[in-house]
Amino acid sequence: MPEYIAGRNNVLAALEGQGSLTKIFVAKGSRGVQPLLNLAREKGCPLQFVPREKLEELARDLNHQGVIAEIAAWRYWELDELVQGLDISANPVLLMLAGVEDPHNLGALLRSGECAGVAGVILPKRRSAQLTGTVARVSMGAIESVPVCRVGNLAQTLEILKDKGFWVAAADMDGENYWGVDWNFPVVLILGSEGKGVPRLLREKSDYTVSIPTLGRVNSLNVSVAGAVILYEILRQRY
Repeated sequence: MPEYIAGRNNVLAALEGQGSLTKIFVAKGSRGVQPLLNLAREKGCPLQFVPREKLEELARDLNHQGVIAEIAAWRYWELDELVQGLDISANPVLLMLAGVEDPHNLGALLRSGECAGVAGVILPKRRSAQLTGTVARVSMGAIESVPVCRVGNLAQTLEILKDKGFWVAAADMDGENYWGVDWNFPVVLILGSEGKGVPRLLREKSDYTVSIPTLGRVNSLNVSVAGAVILYEILRQRY
């Protein structure tokens, strides 16, 4: 069954980025879409003008703004490809997600990560959300500009990255306060699932663990919120 992304900004981002669109559907009579149409023709992406009722049928509950696009599979980066393109002296930040299975959380983390300047996101091939239309919609276009890499073994990947000069920080409730850490170095930030957190083996391979203090009765944040908080502390220290 085909997947769709909806809304002018999302479709524009897919056209401008790495996304592979197979067709764009535009509601007849839609205004303000000429820049999108021009880019689609420039990129060679097929356009189909349809009655608004047909677009509603395809979009279902999506906020389409008169435009939706059918998408093919997104391209995942190879780890070597990702690392070779990095300038280690610039202290890049990589986000490693261990067991984040909710596509809404993945999309939100891509969005926050893109805004905070992460150099890439690393996912396991199993027990993880993958790149889908839902992730694309939640990411608000960030899926097109943030390199996403899938690996078979996160622990081995950490060893490779440490050999390249990265330090590793895992988010953990028992870790030190995240704002007490000096983040001015190449870093891999690991976030785990909301139920189990970062797996023990990955914590053991980390150089340190960090936590976000809470004052309420709920002792943890949603993983996408926690990721955004820590990423913006890294950004604050650097800028």
